[in-house]
Amino acid sequence: MGSSPSPPRTDRADQSPARLDRHDPYLRVQSVTIYVRDLDRSARFYVEQLGFDLAFDARLQSGRRWVAVAPPEGTANLTLVAPEPDSEEYKLIGRPTQVTLVTEDVVAKFQEWRKSGVRFQYAPRLKRLKYEVRVATRRSTDPSIPTREPAPIWGGVFTRFRDIDGNSFALVGFDEVSREIEAQRRATAEKLESERRAAQELEIAKQVQARLFPQRLPPLRTLDYAGICIQARAVGGDYYDFLDLGRERLGLVIGDISGKGIAAALLMANLQANLRSQCASACDHPQRLLRSVNQLFYENTADNAYATLFFAEYDDGARRLRYASCGHLSALLLRSDYSLERLESTCTVLGLFEEWDCSIGERQLFPGDTLALYTDGITESFNDRGEEFGEQRLLEALRQHRELSSQALLRSIVDDVRQFSPEEQHDDLTLIVAKCREIIQSDISCSDAL
Repeated sequence: MGSSPSPPRTDRADQSPARLDRHDPYLRVQSVTIYVRDLDRSARFYVEQLGFDLAFDARLQSGRRWVAVAPPEGTANLTLVAPEPDSEEYKLIGRPTQVTLVTEDVVAKFQEWRKSGVRFQYAPRLKRLKYEVRVATRRSTDPSIPTREPAPIWGGVFTRFRDIDGNSFALVGFDEVSREIEAQRRATAEKLESERRAAQELEIAKQVQARLFPQRLPPLRTLDYAGICIQARAVGGDYYDFLDLGRERLGLVIGDISGKGIAAALLMANLQANLRSQCASACDHPQRLLRSVNQLFYENTADNAYATLFFAEYDDGARRLRYASCGHLSALLLRSDYSLERLESTCTVLGLFEEWDCSIGERQLFPGDTLALYTDGITESFNDRGEEFGEQRLLEALRQHRELSSQALLRSIVDDVRQFSPEEQHDDLTLIVAKCREIIQSDISCSDAL
């Protein structure tokens, strides 16, 4: 019937914090070899009757088949090997394997497996005995320091069963193991609940951030414009906005917050709140607005937090664009004659420096001109060869699709980026396009009627 299983270790010296802090190479038991007569027949036994998982079924270069099974919650595999009938290994079939399987309820597993046709050598037996546990201590010359603890009581239930080839295994359950399994299940349940709550909170954060993007577009007669932000994660740090500045003026804003995820999303919300709360002063003094925004962003964020920002004020009647580029990527102004102007930085990033100022650039727009504002998620999307989409491909896409409406132009550019970079998205894709147009007669009539 084989020897009784050894009592469990309870000192856990190998799991002490000191050991966990060491950078030892990872080590575990990978597999134990079980010799069988027929691989298919044995695999079906372990999978169908014992409820094991088929870990792998492969054929080596030598032509030999390699089949492994594993208990559902086990970390080690049983590798099934069918040796040649005249080999020494073949003689080991049908003998005790010295493999011990542990369960929290031996009786329940005994009843379950016996119903599925598993042969047991005897019914589960209860055994209790005293045993000594070594104490992991540093070596000492002091004889008063004990090297052993008092002997505790170990309780266990065990039995043995055979597979279809007669190989025998021990099935045991220890009091200590049952307590550990229950503790692990509680920890797993708590982890799942924590993950569920985190996912729920992230979904709420996603919905809240979605409301921070513009929900309506102030109507303009001479500008057809649209924006989009496709986030790489549930929430992100890219930002775009359309601000109604009054007196037929529109603020076009695009920004990129340092960092990723929740932290960047919070900074994005901070920046958006600062801009919207103070945009009333932007009509005549955009520099004053941006100085104030920088001051608040500097005071309310960590020392290493910053944002690049492109802020533009468009006068609908005069078709005039005044802008400040705070360390942001150059905006692209594609003229109607296909010439290109880059609206480059006029100052440094927001949030890093308390003493900060900016200069304002100005451009006159004409019907047929197209303005593109974007973040680096567009130009730095890369393909499987490591090539970036880049500014040149963005410019080609603008020229190729320039006859489309602003909304359709956005979709076409995003489609081009995704076709170029079809793998997982690594950064937010944020883009604004604005097309200067003629004032059509219906616009004039509506304006006169108002």
